[in-house]
Amino acid sequence: MAGNSSRRGAVRKTSKGTATAGSGGRRRKGLEGKGPTPKAADREGHKAYRAKKRSEKAQPQRRPMAGGDTEWVAGRNAVLEALRSGTPVTGVYVAEGAERDGRLREAFRLTADMGVSLLEVTRAELDRLTHGAVHQGLAAKVPPHEYAHPDDLLALAAERNEPPLIVALDSVTDPRNLGAVVRSAAAFGAHGVVVPERRSAGMTAAAWKTSAGAAARVPVARTVNLTRQLKSFQAAGCMVVGLAADGEVALPDLDLADGPLVLVVGSEGSGLSRLVTETCDQRVAIPMGRETESLNAGVAAGIALYAVAQRRTGP
Repeated sequence: MAGNSSRRGAVRKTSKGTATAGSGGRRRKGLEGKGPTPKAADREGHKAYRAKKRSEKAQPQRRPMAGGDTEWVAGRNAVLEALRSGTPVTGVYVAEGAERDGRLREAFRLTADMGVSLLEVTRAELDRLTHGAVHQGLAAKVPPHEYAHPDDLLALAAERNEPPLIVALDSVTDPRNLGAVVRSAAAFGAHGVVVPERRSAGMTAAAWKTSAGAAARVPVARTVNLTRQLKSFQAAGCMVVGLAADGEVALPDLDLADGPLVLVVGSEGSGLSRLVTETCDQRVAIPMGRETESLNAGVAAGIALYAVAQRRTGP
């Protein structure tokens, strides 16, 4: 009978009323979605998965470094300048097969003289450590800066038997400006620099480089709230003077220079913040030509510190 043949390949008809597999049948669970298809590198048995595992095994195992603020100075000139300036480098890394030129040889010599560890790694590893920076086969690791407490600056002035001279930075975000201020502070006898913890540059590798080693001699302190810290300095007997283009006193006429003084420098764009301005005992202006609207923080601090130093040392 057609349709009921027992020969091989024939189709046998089912009896009426028998449930068949479908959307409402016995295999509904089997029709449910299983989510997006995993990437090839995440599917066991796939060649991309095996290649990924081989790559992971080839990478050396590393313990995470203490402190998440570790910085990298990348590039032959940058590393060389960091070593020359006394930046506290904790390790120098050179890529395997890097071309040996005069800069690399000098970096090796300075590293040996300073007792800094020198490690040779693959170029791929150096790319990973420096987050893809153009390192030219040479990079240096710089640890997080150890900040002083603002009260330490007053203690340093007392130890030297000198009236305190402190520079405070308000919203200065360029580390090169911070480095320049630290360098000027060292040149003109300031006892330290204070920066806020937030919305401010820190002592990064760039700041160390610009300071030309002065950061090793001048303490840099951090404060949670700059306005509160300025009031604390006032309570300790310091006068707080802010640099402002519209200051009521010209810098050469600053009579407060010989006593305990905190000099506040704002950002080039917005100057001093409102709360800091209200806290200042006096606002001082640097005389400038009409064509120049403002100076960057590093230059302004250098000029003001020089003027203060001249008043303190006399003619």
